[in-house]
Amino acid sequence: MIAFILLMLGVEVMTQTPQELAELWEKEHVSKKSPSDVRHADLKLSLQSLKQRGIKIDEVGRSGGGREIYQMEFGRGLLKILMWSQMHGDEPTATSALLDMFGILQKNRSLPWVRKISESITLRAIPMLNPDGADAYTRRNLQNIDINRDAIALETPEARLLKQLRDDWNPPIGFNLHNQQELTTAGRTPRQAAISLLVVYGDEVKTTTPGHERNTRLASSIVTALNAFIPGHIGKYSDEWSPAAFGDNFSAWGTPTLLIETGAFPGKDEMFLVKMNFIAFVTALNALASGSETTVSTALYESLPNNVSGNLAHFVFRRASTPQTAAELPKLPVDIVAVRERRRSQFVAPVKIRSISSASTVAGLEEYDASAFYIVCRYCQLRPGGFAEFSFYRKDRAVDFASADLEKSYPPDAIFSTGKWIKGKGVLPQIR
Repeated sequence: MIAFILLMLGVEVMTQTPQELAELWEKEHVSKKSPSDVRHADLKLSLQSLKQRGIKIDEVGRSGGGREIYQMEFGRGLLKILMWSQMHGDEPTATSALLDMFGILQKNRSLPWVRKISESITLRAIPMLNPDGADAYTRRNLQNIDINRDAIALETPEARLLKQLRDDWNPPIGFNLHNQQELTTAGRTPRQAAISLLVVYGDEVKTTTPGHERNTRLASSIVTALNAFIPGHIGKYSDEWSPAAFGDNFSAWGTPTLLIETGAFPGKDEMFLVKMNFIAFVTALNALASGSETTVSTALYESLPNNVSGNLAHFVFRRASTPQTAAELPKLPVDIVAVRERRRSQFVAPVKIRSISSASTVAGLEEYDASAFYIVCRYCQLRPGGFAEFSFYRKDRAVDFASADLEKSYPPDAIFSTGKWIKGKGVLPQIR
């Protein structure tokens, strides 16, 4: 009978499917704001709430601007894992996912699979390493230094803190959590890389270690779980050796590190990507706690397509013509490629022209056939770097394009502004 009960408990521990983790996140996640809207003050409120639930939370240091840097802890097992997020202030997705994971694990401590994690693992996480950058929503810290390139020089208080936390505790596994450019693709395809993974080597010659091999199996476990939601949208981050970066040096110092980069997924918001991160994190913890990672094939990770940048844009207007051919423009018609800049979700993100060319090979998340229209830049010259604020006029209309008040005198057939159609949606045929 005892053996039967143990067998049943083992089965229950192993039954957390990716779909079940997704449902658990949907019901119990503690993050409410879009990650890009979370400031340091919001983090402090969330951590206070988690502390009241019984989670161990400590202030472990201060930023250059005097803001508190916190560490969360869960579990009492022998296997030590350190996760850190938002060392780049404008890369916030994993911060929300960490808060969700700690809150959900704490609330469900009595479940067999959570108890197994707690008994096998001691997990520490720094949810916001760069609070000054987070509040300014900038990559760098208050000294205008990229913390992730400060692992050797240690010029920043944030870098010194991260190294000290690693050195004092010496965990055998690290998770380095970032966001990548949302137009990054999984291979040379138009598919956005919603998540990219990299098992980080500890030297330039890419020496394989047992910890590296274990992390490769963990990465394959994550790919298996996320393929239930984002198949074809998982990439492999560049493994170019970065001698001043923390991931590379953590691996060199004895903490083999798994890098997780969050991009974007078509038609989904930031919270969907928080959920994907939550599933990835808990999948890795489950695999380690249960021991299932030891039998996972590395093939899924190793076969991931490499990240590619520059082949995708938010908008492409194909075969566009201007009323007059300016000297600086290519021979008409042209393809106009436009991209949206990164901003907090509460703000309107400007869209700017990336390129103008006779036949662009860049794919657009949205593409429009402008061949039957003249395009007029509303507030500036039509040039790369200018705002993608366009009026469209059918070519068969009689329009005096030299008019001093063009839009009032000759109302456009369609207007594209701040990345959306404020007039004439559907007038230009959408190709993609």
